[in-house]
Amino acid sequence: MTFIFCNKNISRLTLFSLMLSLLSACSLLPAPSPLPIHATGDLGVIIERASGSVKIINHSQHEILAEVKGLGDLSHASVVYSRDQRYAYVFGRDGGLTKIDLVTQQIERRIIQSGNSIGGAISQDGRLVAVSNYEPGGVRVFDSQSLELVADIPASEIVDSRSGSTKGSKVVGLVDAPGHKFVFSLFDSDEIWIADFSDKRSSQPLITKFSGIGRQPYDALMTPDGRYYIAGLFGEDGMALLDLWHLENGVKRILPEYGKGQEALPVYKMPHLEGWAVAGNLAFVPAVGRHQVLVVDMQTWQQRGSINVHGQPVFVMARPDGREIWVNFAYPDNDTLQVIDAESLQVKHKLVPGKGVLHMEFTPRGEALWASVRDENQVHIYDSLNLEQIKILDVQSPSGIFFTARANKIGL
Repeated sequence: MTFIFCNKNISRLTLFSLMLSLLSACSLLPAPSPLPIHATGDLGVIIERASGSVKIINHSQHEILAEVKGLGDLSHASVVYSRDQRYAYVFGRDGGLTKIDLVTQQIERRIIQSGNSIGGAISQDGRLVAVSNYEPGGVRVFDSQSLELVADIPASEIVDSRSGSTKGSKVVGLVDAPGHKFVFSLFDSDEIWIADFSDKRSSQPLITKFSGIGRQPYDALMTPDGRYYIAGLFGEDGMALLDLWHLENGVKRILPEYGKGQEALPVYKMPHLEGWAVAGNLAFVPAVGRHQVLVVDMQTWQQRGSINVHGQPVFVMARPDGREIWVNFAYPDNDTLQVIDAESLQVKHKLVPGKGVLHMEFTPRGEALWASVRDENQVHIYDSLNLEQIKILDVQSPSGIFFTARANKIGL
């Protein structure tokens, strides 16, 4: 059918009406479905170590929201969060640093910053992300927004006993500290360094070095108040303590009977010192190579006692209220969790989730505990009050579990 308009005004009005009709029809078409809105305060990620991916989860709803792939080697991965809890920074063993947007559920940016890295930290003000490296050693520091390199801190050079060439010391135990500082240990050169980024006019930090702190520091932790940095020693007994309030006192040796040289059994897995539990003025410490958790007085840094447990402890974690201490174990006893009463110092409960319990994470207020069970390809969620199982999630080879509440904690 053909319409012929003799009047130009009528023609224009008709065309205008047709255009409005078309626009109105288009407005009725369904819009692209946006992602559901999730507040980031109750989110987190679970590392899938075998597939180089992570699961984004909601710990209030006990559910998996998304999977993000393409993160490389996650065999010893760790995670920190931006201050607003929107971005997760994943440190991979292949030297990869990956920034994930938890809102859009995708990778924001990924770089390969070294050949082999072992963890990282984010600064107190959230501006900087630091990565500790095995190869080539040292620490590299990046802008948290762009992941552009800000500072390269080479480690002390040591002589390779096999080739005779020099190389940088491996760096371990990197944590953030108050005052816009990073503290870390040098495994091969027996040192602890502080990198101070408090002068925002300069991208280059002020480095303070402490040498001769003990043989081969293998891991370290920061106490929750940010005052004490404690490094475990692989090459000898004891631990190295640095009081960040009184650097003039240098490094102090504590727990002289703690360490590799005292084990009664082969050490199947070195304990993770970041898994120390602090309850009141007591620290609960995994004993190396022994079926014990040590109890340490944090005022004197002397051992107060020990608690016999199921196996060689790996992570020793306090429930956020400090009332209970949860412990997992190295192979061959890695199917079990035990719960210690922080007042009586007695084991009060035992759970057997399955083979390969690698990591635990409490929800921010401690009403639930999530445990990765690697060999069962599951994550188990428990009510921490009555120990009832809330849910089991299917996750491929899960290891680390990291909730966004970590964004507001020192040394994590």
